[in-house]
Amino acid sequence: METILEEQLWTEEGGGDHSGWFCVRTNPFPCPAAGCDFVALYMTAVHLILVWEERDDPNLLRHAQRAKEVGRNPAVVDYRTSFGPSASYYAWEASGRPVHGIRQ
Repeated sequence: METILEEQLWTEEGGGDHSGWFCVRTNPFPCPAAGCDFVALYMTAVHLILVWEERDDPNLLRHAQRAKEVGRNPAVVDYRTSFGPSASYYAWEASGRPVHGIRQ
């Protein structure tokens, strides 16, 4: 018997407007998932821009430092909806930290 796996895009519950929150802009980097052609310009998870409410949030700073260590030239910037869809870092963390845009 063949099993069919249903895939769906992970989205943050409530999906509020994160305008005015903060995100980390980086050099372009491709999604590491095999066969995925998504290229991120911001620190992302599940193809959503991760945002933090406070510019000096310790988790934002830790992730920006890690991006610096691997040569991605990070910069903390004000998030704008024109950048693309976003998710709160803490909502992403609470959801189990999915790593690719599609979950099964």
